[in-house]
Amino acid sequence: MTYELHYWPTIPGRGEFVRLALEAAGAAYVDVARGDDAAGQGLPAMQALLADKRLPHPPFAPPILKDGPLVIAQTAAILQHLGPVLKLVPRNAALQLWTQQIQLTIADLVTEAHDTHHPIASSLFYEDQQAEAARRAGHFCRERLPKYLHWFETVITRNPAGNRQLVGGKLSYADLSLFQVIAGLRYAFPLAAGRVLAGTPGIVALHDRVAALPRVAAYLRSPRRIPFNQQGIFRCYPELDIA
Repeated sequence: MTYELHYWPTIPGRGEFVRLALEAAGAAYVDVARGDDAAGQGLPAMQALLADKRLPHPPFAPPILKDGPLVIAQTAAILQHLGPVLKLVPRNAALQLWTQQIQLTIADLVTEAHDTHHPIASSLFYEDQQAEAARRAGHFCRERLPKYLHWFETVITRNPAGNRQLVGGKLSYADLSLFQVIAGLRYAFPLAAGRVLAGTPGIVALHDRVAALPRVAAYLRSPRRIPFNQQGIFRCYPELDIA
C-alpha cells in the first residue's frame, strides 16, 4: 500500500516530520503536491482535498496523510497513527502515550520557533513585524530554547532503556522529529542553538545517530529532502540569533 502525503511542495515545514518517519521506515508514499499537475497531483490535488465537502472529518491544514479511506491531519496525530504500523513506537501502551507527549512538546517548540519571525500574524511579512520579532526572538533564545532542549536532554538521560533513544530501546518517531528540530534550530539560530546544544550532549549524539541511519542518510542526500529556506518554519535571520 502507498501512503499519500499532502504538504506544501517548497518547504520542509511540519510535513518534514512525517516524511522522515516514512523514509526511515522505508514506507512507500507519494508526496502529492510535489507531483505533476497533469498526472492529477500537484497543488491542485492538495487544494481539492482541503475543499472536499464529502469528507466527514475535514482537515484544517496540511500536512495531511491519506491511508486508504482514512484522512488524517496534524503532524502529531499522523505520527501517532503511523508509529505502530511503521514500528516507530514501542508496543507498550504507556510508552506509546509517552512518545506522543514528547511529540506534542516538539510541536510546541516548533510553533515558538516559527513565532520568532512572525509574532503578530502569519499573513504579514517579516518586515512588517520586525521589531516585535526581535523582542520575541530574544525571549526565545535566552529562555524558551534552553528550557526545551534541556528537557529533551533530561528525557534521554532518564530513559530506563538507555540513553541512545528518547523512548525505549529502539528508534521512534520522536527521535526522528527531534533530529529535525535540532537541524532546524542550527539553521535558524546557529549561535543560540550552538550555545545550548554544547550543554546537551545526549540529544546531539542522538541527532548524529539518526543522520547516520542508512535510510535517513540516503534521504538526506536525495532531492526528496527539501533544504531549509526563508519560507519555512525555521528561517535564518541573523538579527534574531541572540547568543
